[in-house]
Amino acid sequence: MARILVADDEPGIREFIADALGPEGHTVVQAANGEEAVTRLAEQAFDLVLTDLRMPRLDGLGLLRRVRAEQPETEVIVLTAHASVASAVEAMRLGAFDYLQKPLSGPDELRLLVGRAIERRHLRDLRVRVERDAEEPLALAYEDPAMAPVLEAIDKVARTPATVLLLGESGTGKELAARAIHARGERRAHPFMAVNCAALAETLLESELFGHEKGAFTGATERRRGRVELSDGGSFFLDEVGELKPDLQAKLLRVLEERRFERVGGTRTIEVDVRWIAATNRDLAAMQAEGRFRPDLYHRLAVFPIRLPPLRERPRDILPMARSLLARACRELKRAPLRLAPEAERKLVAWRWPGNARELANALERAAILAEGDVISADGILIEAGGAAAPGAPPPLATLAALERDAIIRTLEAVGGNRRQAAEILGIGERTLYDKLKRLGIDA
Repeated sequence: MARILVADDEPGIREFIADALGPEGHTVVQAANGEEAVTRLAEQAFDLVLTDLRMPRLDGLGLLRRVRAEQPETEVIVLTAHASVASAVEAMRLGAFDYLQKPLSGPDELRLLVGRAIERRHLRDLRVRVERDAEEPLALAYEDPAMAPVLEAIDKVARTPATVLLLGESGTGKELAARAIHARGERRAHPFMAVNCAALAETLLESELFGHEKGAFTGATERRRGRVELSDGGSFFLDEVGELKPDLQAKLLRVLEERRFERVGGTRTIEVDVRWIAATNRDLAAMQAEGRFRPDLYHRLAVFPIRLPPLRERPRDILPMARSLLARACRELKRAPLRLAPEAERKLVAWRWPGNARELANALERAAILAEGDVISADGILIEAGGAAAPGAPPPLATLAALERDAIIRTLEAVGGNRRQAAEILGIGERTLYDKLKRLGIDA
C-alpha cells in the first residue's frame, strides 16, 4: 500500500486513476492543479506522484522539480496528452520514474507502472535499512527452561498488534526478543528498525527518530528521513526508553497516539503505521513517582510487558551462547575458528555474568584476540572479577567449599543434570563428582 498524489486539471482523469488504484489498497489524494499539489505535498509525505504535464498555474515539470527538491525519495510518473521526445527527455532528466501518454490504454497498464514505481521506492528504503543494520543477531534462547515463559509470551503477543515493553537488565537480549516478535508477526515482511535512546545526545536522537530538513541545524546539509519513517508498515524498537528526556517523551506520545509527526525543522506532517516495541533496564514506576517519566507514555508502552531473565538465571544457555559469540568474534577478527577447552567452559559456567551477554561477548572477544592456537584455555578467559555486580545479583562466595559447590551446581544445570558431561567439563572423574555430590549435599 502507498500514499499517492494525483495532479491533473481534468476531473475525469483524476477519478479514473483513483478508481483504478483505490481497490489496490492505496490511499489516493487528488489535486486540480500544480499549486494545489504543492499544498498537499507540504501537508504530508507521498510515496508516488502522478502529474499531468500541462496544467494551469504550475505545470507538471515545475511540480516535478518541486518534488525532487522537497521530497527526493518520492517517485514521479508524468502523464500527458502532448507527448514529445523533448518533454519526455526533460522529465526523465529531472528524475521522473516514467512517462505515460494519455489517453491511458486501461487500468491494467496504470496499475503495472504504479506497482513498478512503488517497488523501486521500497527497494531504496530496503537498501538504506540494510546499510544501517546489517549484523545478523544471535539466537534468543538455547536450552534453559527459564526462557520457556518468555518464548511463550513472545509467540502470543507477536500475533497481535499490541505494543510491547521488554524489561530486564542490560545485556539480557531485549533487542533479540524485539526481533523475534517482529519475525513471528504479520509485519515480518516489512522493516524492523531500532534506536538506542541512551547512545545519542537529545538533539541527535530526535533527528535519528524523526529525520530532519535541510538547514534544520548546523551540519544538516541535506534532508534525512528518520528511522520511524523508514519503518513504516513494520516494527520499531525503542531501546533504553527510560533515557528519553521529557520533550522527546511528549513527542513520542503524540506519535503513538496519532501516528504522525514532523521532521526536525519541518512543517510537513508524515503519517506512519508501525508496531511499537520498547525496552528498558530502568524502574519506570519509580521514575514516574519522581516525575522523570510520563505516566501516559508508560501506559501506552506497557500494554504487554515481558521480563527477560539475566544470564545467571539461565545457566544452561551460557555454553551454547558462548560458542555462538566466539564464532562471531572469529568472523569479525578474520581468524580461523576457535574452540573452548573443557577448563575454559568450566570457568564460563562458574561465573555469574553480572553484565550478562555483553560481558560474555567481551570476554570471548578478548580470548579470541589473545589465543595462540585453535583452543582457548581457562587462562585465556579474562574475567573482570572486580567489576560491579548487576542489581539483584547475590554476593560473591567466600569459601573454597562454597565456590566448589556453586561451580558443580551451575555445571550440572548447564548440561541438564548429565553427570558424565558435567565431570568432563569440571575436569574430574565421574566417580569423583559423585563423591563430591554426596559430601556437599547436592541433589543431582
